[in-house]
Formats: sequence, C-alpha cells, structure tokens
Amino acid sequence: MRIAAAPDSLDLALADAAATEALGARIGAALELGEAVLLFGPLGAGKTTLARGAISAWVGAETEAPSPTYTLVQAYEGPKGGLRHADLYRLASTHEIEEIGLVDALLEEALIVEWPERFAAQAPENRLHVTLSHAGGARRARLEGFGVWRRRLAGGGFDGG
Repeated sequence: MRIAAAPDSLDLALADAAATEALGARIGAALELGEAVLLFGPLGAGKTTLARGAISAWVGAETEAPSPTYTLVQAYEGPKGGLRHADLYRLASTHEIEEIGLVDALLEEALIVEWPERFAAQAPENRLHVTLSHAGGARRARLEGFGVWRRRLAGGGFDGG
C-alpha cells in the first residue's frame, strides 16, 4: 500500500514477510547490471527477506538464498547475468569492500548490499536505497531512487504488498 509519493521516493506499508519478499521480487525484476540495491534498517527489519525475493526474481525461480552474514558475499546467475548479495555488517573498514570485490563487481554484475553504510561512497549512480523499519506488527519501507531508479519509482509497480 502506497502511503506517500514523490518522483524519486515511496513510503510503503508491508503487512508481513510475504509482502516484504514480494516487494523484493519487484525490485529484483527491475534491477539491471551495474546497478545496486542498498538495504538499510535495524536487525530483524526484513533486509534479508527482501533480498531473497529480489534474488529469486533475478534468477527466475525460487532460489535458496542464505544470508551472507558469515560468508560476506553470495553470488547468483540469472538470465541478465551475475548478481552479488553482500552483508557488510561485520566489516571493520571500507578497505575490506575492495578486498571482497564489490567495486569491481559493479562493472559486470548487479549488487544487493545489506548494511551498506561503508559502501555508500562507492555506490553507483544507478541505485535504489531501501530503508526498512518496524511498524507495530508490520514493516515499513522507504524507497529512494537515484539515477535510473528515479524514473522507475515514478513509473509505478512498487506499491507494496
């Protein structure tokens, strides 16, 4: 359900985890190579749930998508090419981002990044920020588009679950 709209942002109410995953699927279907989805929010807000929906849409089928909390990065292949899902929660410095190959990955792949605060300075122009938060028994998502994502948000298709 859309709560507020501007050309480059949306505020959405998400009733449950299924709605969060469905929003992720719409985002994953729209994502292209060289772009990033940056997932912000506290522990338990639904970042990995949203990422799972996006990954399944990218791959084109239900896909087991474990949280990359301990591996730092998981790689997936889909019809459009490669996608990397990263969790930067445990990184101590921005230097480690280069070590795990995220900046180089943007040259040929798409990215979904949880805990992207350390990555923000290296994020591509074409990116979507998704800030998830708790709202009682449900969740809220604020989508902010940059580059091509501004037009995608303004064009609709992201009205929540």
